[in-house]
Amino acid sequence: MKTLVDKVVVVTGAASGIGRALALDVARRGALLAISDVDEDGLADTVDLVKAAGAHEVRSDRLDVADRAAFTAYAAAIAEHFGRVNVVVNNAGVALAGDVEDLEYADMDWIIGIDLWGVVHGTKEFLPHLIASGDGHLVNMSSLFGLVSMPGQSMYNAAKYAVRGFSEALREEILMAGHPVGVTVVHPGGIRTAIARNARKARSATSEDHDETARHFDERLARMEPEEAARVIVEKGILGGKARLLVGVDAHVIHHLARLTGSHYQDLVAAVARRTRPRRH
Repeated sequence: MKTLVDKVVVVTGAASGIGRALALDVARRGALLAISDVDEDGLADTVDLVKAAGAHEVRSDRLDVADRAAFTAYAAAIAEHFGRVNVVVNNAGVALAGDVEDLEYADMDWIIGIDLWGVVHGTKEFLPHLIASGDGHLVNMSSLFGLVSMPGQSMYNAAKYAVRGFSEALREEILMAGHPVGVTVVHPGGIRTAIARNARKARSATSEDHDETARHFDERLARMEPEEAARVIVEKGILGGKARLLVGVDAHVIHHLARLTGSHYQDLVAAVARRTRPRRH
């Protein structure tokens, strides 16, 4: 894919953060937009922004990506509305903080439903339309935490590692079949979004624990603006065709450190986290 002019681009989780920035970026490049989120107020703000940015056409829908029946109906409606689908960005995601011993199954099911099944649903339902377009591209959002593991992020790690494996296997299948669809799995590092502030916490954690963790992420880890992350995803992923895309200097540094040290990176991470992670009450 060399241009996004008049291409139909679907972005989930578009009410804020990287999703909103992606919608704005592709709108400025001449794309037709289908955006969705469960946050209807934030989504309405995104609609106003992309229209102001010159979007030729934008359709917005409330969508819970974990709801399989809803996603099936949504994909069919988008294909019927636009007549084609060229790009799908499965961006919707949430976070869950807490050690395994403190997490409850309901919260585990919640994050897997959105961060993994949401990606699977978006891929499965839109893939026939991407193939039929003759010029398709699929972007699935993993994370730096889909390459390395972190304490207190076990279920987020589980979902993002799974997205990576799912996407890479899918790309191999598409190459074998000769379908005209590119696949990019994205691994952002620290991006200035609200994901840490909006994360669910283990039931045993206090509000102070949650606030301190979010503050730690915002002040020490979130280095890149979502607009820059979106530009990299569009130019190197969708238009550049890169299969695995690390976004941010921190993502590259930590990924290469883990590769150099092998499984010993886990010992290093645990040692650093023991000193820097907010203490449990």
